[in-house]
Amino acid sequence: MTLWRSVWLSAYVVIGIGHSACTREQASTTANRLVATFRREPKSFNRFVSPNAPENLLTLLTQATLVRVNRVTGDLEPRLAEHWTSSSDGSMYTLTLRDGLRFSDGHPFSATDVVFTFRALYDARAASPMASSFKIGGQPIRVQASGDRTVVLTFPGPYGPGLRILDSLPILPAHKLEASLAEGTFGDAWNVRTLPSEVVGLGPFQLAAYVPGQHLQFTRNPRFWRVDEQGHPLPRVDEIDVQIVLERNAEMLRLESGEADLTNDFARAEDLAALRREENLGHLRLVEAGVDINPSHLWFNLAKGAPHAKDRPWLQSEDLRKAISLAVNRQKIVDTVYLGAAVPIHGPITPGHKEWYVPDLPNGGHDVGRARALLSSIGLVDRNGDGILDDSSGRSAGFSILTQKGDTIRERTALVIQDDLKQVGLKVEIVPTDANSIVAKWDNGDYDAIYFGIVSDTIDPARNLEFWMSSGDFHFWNPGQVKPATDWEAHIDDVMRRQASSLDQAERIRLFGEAQRTLADHLPILYFAAAKATVAMSARVMGSTPSVLQPPVLWNSEVLSISPPPRR
Repeated sequence: MTLWRSVWLSAYVVIGIGHSACTREQASTTANRLVATFRREPKSFNRFVSPNAPENLLTLLTQATLVRVNRVTGDLEPRLAEHWTSSSDGSMYTLTLRDGLRFSDGHPFSATDVVFTFRALYDARAASPMASSFKIGGQPIRVQASGDRTVVLTFPGPYGPGLRILDSLPILPAHKLEASLAEGTFGDAWNVRTLPSEVVGLGPFQLAAYVPGQHLQFTRNPRFWRVDEQGHPLPRVDEIDVQIVLERNAEMLRLESGEADLTNDFARAEDLAALRREENLGHLRLVEAGVDINPSHLWFNLAKGAPHAKDRPWLQSEDLRKAISLAVNRQKIVDTVYLGAAVPIHGPITPGHKEWYVPDLPNGGHDVGRARALLSSIGLVDRNGDGILDDSSGRSAGFSILTQKGDTIRERTALVIQDDLKQVGLKVEIVPTDANSIVAKWDNGDYDAIYFGIVSDTIDPARNLEFWMSSGDFHFWNPGQVKPATDWEAHIDDVMRRQASSLDQAERIRLFGEAQRTLADHLPILYFAAAKATVAMSARVMGSTPSVLQPPVLWNSEVLSISPPPRR
């Protein structure tokens, strides 16, 4: 899971060549060069150190994995491993690696690199934040090499997703990084001051330059192993220029003007009309990828000893959350914030999750009367006739919601929530702030409620246990519990453990449905709408298969190609 902590700006150290924004004419006529935009900068060139969105994009372009989950079909595909076998109980896999592969610097790839990658992943001194995601029942995967081309993976026990766990694990070059691991300096290896030529991989592209605040430049890896159906070497484009554009409106202007070929996010509802005009002119192409799997959500601080718990204990009341869910008009959010380009939801799993989605989660719909009754049941009533509810001490029933400043969808949704809750007598203060401040307040437990979100790189629930398990670091409302704080959280823990260890897909789906219904019964976290994922790109970008997982287009970068520019 890639979390919303990925919002840092790197130090302004110039590496590689400079860059200035292309004009429409330049962007559309540069031969075999694709221009993308991204709103964040990398903190490191090493995803093991910083597994956030910018590092994920860089890794997808420059590194390769043993296997891959196709972001559109969901099929497990061979990558560095050309085939594999498994034991009958699903706890051991023997992988045969492709022969003759070389890293981008020409060094041969072998099973030694796979063993090294896992060693770096689990090394205590490296302290990779990715490590917990690659443990099963809290235990690491055991990896052994048998010759140069055979690797044996032994899981601590049966694991439902099987080799799918390897989808987001890039295989690192031992010849470049083993020394830093041995010296205990792996955490500083491949930092953003590293020369791009030192960042080698097995992916379709290689890093050519990084200019903080401007761009990341990638050129094709001439040693990439894949070929197309006709036997031609991949990738098809010679260069990908990822321009750093921190402001969303500026990003859209670049796309609409032809200065950029695509963004690495979905189109906002307010941009669709302008984008469709460009599509009608033949300049852009819009593709519906499905429903976003990363909806924003509202949660309260439910940790024991939270600052507000003493004076406003009702803020941790389950009935308060249920009342809010009933009071907020989800269809109004869909219609006014998303301009119809969304669907109402009542849980974290959206229709974009396909078979994992439960369409009939228990919910009371939009019912203001029931919301008021629930608020009254926890002692919140209007005691002085001013239209605002008061608690038993006479204090006005109010709280603040932190949300991301500049994210128009989140800000506007928060305003709808504020307005709807005013109708039932709750006084809500919306506090727009930068993402770093939100993260800091969440880390410190210094908040009433937060409306924000996460970015996941998988739809398989066993890969997102940090959210579902009470001990998880991203169990947002009360993270890192030593033991479950409630019986229902203990029940979800048990269900998710069984779900992750089952090899029966139908049983896994059934168990995950049970976990979703339990969450919906107690509502520790509230969901309102999920956007329809519309991907906008230049009409000259060919070969794309957009996905609801991010990045929606560059996940399959090696098969993209550039057609002659459209006439303007």
